[in-house]
Amino acid sequence: MASSTVERFAGAVLAAEALTLLIVLGWQVVALIGGDTLDVPSSLALIVLTAIAVAALAAFAVAVWRRVSWGRSGGIVAQLLILAVALGAATGQYGDPGTAVLIAVPGLAGFILLLAATRRAAPDRDDR
Repeated sequence: MASSTVERFAGAVLAAEALTLLIVLGWQVVALIGGDTLDVPSSLALIVLTAIAVAALAAFAVAVWRRVSWGRSGGIVAQLLILAVALGAATGQYGDPGTAVLIAVPGLAGFILLLAATRRAAPDRDDR
């Protein structure tokens, strides 16, 4: 069965988040190569974790587009993690509300779209 509009939008949000993190990954690699890091092992670990996040978000995007349930549930967890990062960006000694909003808006949009996609998929499961 073809994916619905809400699933396509949810998949597009996840794909955009994966692309954004891919850009951040490139930035991290350039900083490491350019010697703009204080601790090389920590930088390498952050690069690996960012690469894993890119791969996960991309896989969730494809799965949501294909109407696979694990993609929706994984995407929801990813959106909640993004919202937690946004909260962290808004608080603390170096908190910046503007940055927090830039992080939170796509996270909230993705969360709402993924919940809508889950609701849309529910009647399909009942028909089996």
